[in-house]
Amino acid sequence: MVDTDDLREQFIDAFEGADYPIASPMDLVPALPDGPGTTFESGEFSMTAMELNTKLGSGNFPYDDVESFVDDVMAQLDDQDLL
Repeated sequence: MVDTDDLREQFIDAFEGADYPIASPMDLVPALPDGPGTTFESGEFSMTAMELNTKLGSGNFPYDDVESFVDDVMAQLDDQDLL
């Protein structure tokens, strides 16, 4: 079972260092601790940042802050039954 609170916290920790507002997924790469290979794991969920990017739609860029970006990521993952 995926702990969505834990996963959300992992996303916030990884993406909060980006220079907001962000205009594209590429704006997030410098903030990631292991670049595109940064891995997010909770329960049966395991995905690198690169894999995450391929699963998400075009998003609602630009995002003004990490919370709005992570909210959208979580909603898209939930919509795809990945959580």
